[in-house]
Amino acid sequence: AQRVTQSESEMSVQVAETVTLNCTYDTSDSNYYLFWYKQPPSRQMILIIRQEAYKQQNATENRFSVNFQKAAKSFSLRISDAQLGDTAMYFCAYRSTQ
Repeated sequence: AQRVTQSESEMSVQVAETVTLNCTYDTSDSNYYLFWYKQPPSRQMILIIRQEAYKQQNATENRFSVNFQKAAKSFSLRISDAQLGDTAMYFCAYRSTQ
């Protein structure tokens, strides 16, 4: 069974700061996808970024980037230059390609 764990329950961030959200996961699969989603107060789930496990290069999307450590099973999200619009719940997710 796969499991995803997020360590922070709540964070306060100032505008223009950089923030990192941590996520670890547990799997025996070798091929899989990892995702970060945000859920703003309007409640829709928005996909921010996707990482493919077989790619060594960390995914980047505008102000969002990930630090993917496959051996450590760690998948953190880095938000640069935080904006008011980044206020949201953030979720990391796992999907097997098998």
